[in-house]
Parts: sequence; C-alpha cells; structure tokens
Amino acid sequence: MPLEVSRIPALAESLATKSPQDILAVALKEYSPSIGIAFSGAEDVVLIDMAAKSGLPFTVFSLDTGRLHAETYQFIEKVREHYGIAIEAMSPDAHAVQRLVREKGLFSFYRDGHGECCGIRKVEPLRRALAPLQAWITGQRRDQSPGTRAHVPVVQVDAGFSTPERTLVKFNPLSNWTSRQVWDYIEIYDVPFNALHSRGFVSIGCEPCTRATLPNQHERAGRWWWEEATKKECGLHAAANASEPI
Repeated sequence: MPLEVSRIPALAESLATKSPQDILAVALKEYSPSIGIAFSGAEDVVLIDMAAKSGLPFTVFSLDTGRLHAETYQFIEKVREHYGIAIEAMSPDAHAVQRLVREKGLFSFYRDGHGECCGIRKVEPLRRALAPLQAWITGQRRDQSPGTRAHVPVVQVDAGFSTPERTLVKFNPLSNWTSRQVWDYIEIYDVPFNALHSRGFVSIGCEPCTRATLPNQHERAGRWWWEEATKKECGLHAAANASEPI
C-alpha cells in the first residue's frame, strides 16, 4: 500500500540529510513496482545505476520530443543496452505538433518563449507517462537553477501532476548533491553519459534550445539562452517547485 499523504512531510524531514542511495531505497521499498525514473541526463543515469543495484522493479521513461540531438538518442540506446532495461519513449501528440508547426513554424519559441512548445512536446507526454504510477524519481538538484530549484525537497507531493483520484509522490534523491558529486559517481562506477558533455554541453535538452556553456557560466546558461534566467524551466517541475516544499 502507498504511503498516506499525511505521512509525506515526516518522511521528507527524516530523509532530508540522507544519501541519495538511502532516499532511493525508501522510494523503491514503498512504491515499487509502481514507480518510474524520468530519464534524460547524467543525473538520471546515476539514479538508474543506483536503482538497478537495489534489485527492486521500477520503470524508466524518456521524453522523445522529436527534436533531441543525435547524440542524445545514441545515449538513450547506450543506457538501455548497458543496464538491460526497457526505456519507454514518450512522444508528443502528432496532431498538436503539426498544428503548432503549421500555425507558427518550427522555431516559434525564439519569438514567443519556449512554454508552448515544451507544453506540447514534454509536459503532455510526461502526464501520460505518470498516469499509471504512484510515484516518480527525478534528478533535480538544488544548485541546478537557484531561481527555480533552490528549495527542491528530497520528497514531496507532486501538486502539478496529482489528480483528485490519485496523489502522485515525487522523489528527488539528488536534491542535496552538486554537479561534482554526480560526475564523481559517474567516473567511479563507469556510468554511461551523453557524448555532448565532452563537447562543453552541461545541461542538455532539445537541439534548437541547447548550446555549450562557456567557462564559469552556470550549467543552465546553455538552456533557452535567449530568455531570462528565472524562466529556465519547461513545465515538468515548475508547478511543484513553485509550491511550498512538503
């Protein structure tokens, strides 16, 4: 049986200073097999590596926006083969994409902001991926985006994707980790990573909206670089992170 919602605040407090492995162990113990890992980047593969070592079942899904780098598609396949796991590719609704491109062209986000395109290509597919789950696991870190992720708790009720019929719980085991800790883990345990990281890309999204960062730039500087730093979210986490930590 899933945890009662009333117990989540106490769980968040008890896990606040625990290691990612400890947090992940609790998440899997309480919600396996109805729990999924959202996979796109280096942090997520670290979580897959940790979860695979637990021996408990979990699902993995990735949002295939149709505009990812070729290296990202190769990376997804590399992870699938390395861990021998199925990765569910969630694609956007074809009619919604066709309508957006027909009415506004292929690069409307440079003019109108990325929210509309991300809503179609990422948020709606994520909603479908989460629909059958009781909990999900993300690679969010507090230091990724001081403007939007500074208060990400290690576990919370996901207000953005819960429904009246089902409360969705969201675990962020790497919340307290730094980028250096993530890469130390990758190097120590020989975890696969996207080849673009070796070419100066730190935070990797869709090809038109991602570029390499310069030395000393923040890691999210290469995402939606034409917009304000406080807007560098695609909608997958913004609703939950905007609310009070639970």
